[in-house]
Amino acid sequence: MQIKEFRVTLPLTVEEYQVAQLFSVAEASKENTGGGEGIEVLKNEPFEDFPLLGGKYNSGQYTYKIYHLQSKVPAYIRLLAPKGSLEIHEEAWNAYPYCRTIITNPKFMKDAFKIIIDTLHVGDAGDSENVHELTPDKLKVREIVHIDIANDPVLPADYKPDEDPTTYQSKKTGRGPLVGSDWKKHVNPVMTCYKLVTCEFKWFGLQTRVENFIQKSERRLFTNFHRQVFCSTDRWYGLTMEDIRAIEDQTKEELDKARQVGEVRGMRADAD
Repeated sequence: MQIKEFRVTLPLTVEEYQVAQLFSVAEASKENTGGGEGIEVLKNEPFEDFPLLGGKYNSGQYTYKIYHLQSKVPAYIRLLAPKGSLEIHEEAWNAYPYCRTIITNPKFMKDAFKIIIDTLHVGDAGDSENVHELTPDKLKVREIVHIDIANDPVLPADYKPDEDPTTYQSKKTGRGPLVGSDWKKHVNPVMTCYKLVTCEFKWFGLQTRVENFIQKSERRLFTNFHRQVFCSTDRWYGLTMEDIRAIEDQTKEELDKARQVGEVRGMRADAD
């Protein structure tokens, strides 16, 4: 088992990020769907009485998605897996500012594979010590990884000029560009996503390799996604949660159509 806490700091308020994240998830879903692969939304509905983080958060929005992603897993896993078995199931309980996501592969890997992502959104610059209230044993194995959306390198295949925080400036808010190694100390507002990723892969001989791949992939995903979140500020700024739910409904219809046609799209496992 590996436990990493990724801390992603952004020049947003915690309230703004709720809208920004959901808007960007809908956009990213469309960018990664096509050619028989992509994201299928099965449920998107309110939930009640589901205690999270010791009962501090109990209600919010529940989503259940299936990711059809044959081309987005490592080649050595594709070789082992029967055709059609590489479906990743994602359940998420979004009790903002807290969210828990559980990722499994019930068709093929069953109990041998699980990723749990616990996220707390805090109005700071990423310097809180133990927002997830981990036990001393878990704190010993937790590794903290600070993600800098402006300065961390991205793969050539992932780079988009219009999603570069070092050159983007929001016309609506005046925020950006994010310049220098210490930009986090000078932005106002500021908030951080504390994303605790617990990863288990119980296949003898492959465990360490696959867990390393998963954590590397999560870092890549978090970096690219949050670059997009910031650089799309003028598209989501001012939207309400009612606007977001309407966008999600429309996106579900588009995803169902797009998954059946066209070419495979989005971030592939073997990109370099």
